Formats: sequence, C-alpha cells, structure tokens
Amino acid sequence: MDLWLIRHAVAEDASPDGDDARRALTAEGRERFSRGVRGLARIGAHFDLVLHSPLLRAQETADLMESVIEGETAVCAALAREPDDELLSEIRGEVVALVGHEPWLSQTLAWLVFGWRVYEQDPSTAVVELKKGAAAHLVGEPRPGAMRLAALYPPAALRAFGRR
Repeated sequence: MDLWLIRHAVAEDASPDGDDARRALTAEGRERFSRGVRGLARIGAHFDLVLHSPLLRAQETADLMESVIEGETAVCAALAREPDDELLSEIRGEVVALVGHEPWLSQTLAWLVFGWRVYEQDPSTAVVELKKGAAAHLVGEPRPGAMRLAALYPPAALRAFGRR
C-alpha cells in the first residue's frame, strides 16, 4: 500500500471566538496548495481514497485535491486527534491519502514507520514535522512499525514539481 500523509494548506488565524474547527484556508493557502497538487500529479500521485479530518481547513484541502482523486473522499474523525487503532481501521485501498494536522500527522508517521508513539503535543518533539501543504509518502502495511518512509515532500518542492 501507498499511504500519503498530507498536512492541510495555510489557514486563517484562530478566530476570537476560539472555534478552531471553522478555520478556513486563506486565498494564498488555496493558491499555493493548488500548485502543490499539480506537483503531486506530476510525480504520479493519484488516490483511491482520501480521508480528511472534519476540521474545515482539512476538508477544503482535500477538496483542492480533486484532480488527483480517482476514488472517494470521506471524513475521518480520527484525523483530528492523536493516531489510534480507529484511524488504522479506516485505511483501505491501494493508494490512500490522509489529510490532517500537526502534531498528529507526524505522530502517525512515527507510529507507522518506527512502531512507537509520541504523546507530546509540542511540535519540537516530532520526528518529522510536516509544514502546511507538505506530503509524506509511506509504503507498506498500515500497522505500527510496518511501513517505510519512501519520500518527504516539503510544500515548496511540490510547487516546484508543478511548475515543470
């Protein structure tokens, strides 16, 4: 299986009412991530399934991936918290993308590649920190310690691939 971990694009700052779930992508975030999606297409990434967090910025990011989705898109509540067995049970198909948030995506990467969990919420404790709009490509069986990191694409690299 090919599993892609994709962090949502740049979103609005937190609102004064504190409703983090309703933070939308900025115009610049949409434009930059759209160029990154062209880069994903250029390197041959197409997805059978895209699971995204229920938070608005992740949903909007997944919507921008339409051109590289050959299957379905679905909400996955487990992507809005620390990775757990429920998240793993949602992953099915040959090429799957998980669109979510830090620090949970880097925790998912560490759990699937190294077999151990990171419980710190501080991004500085992450094995790999995914910038907004970045993608990590994992290969193998989606269970703790059974995957390998095939590639890590910072957002600037994806945008550069999209320009070629």
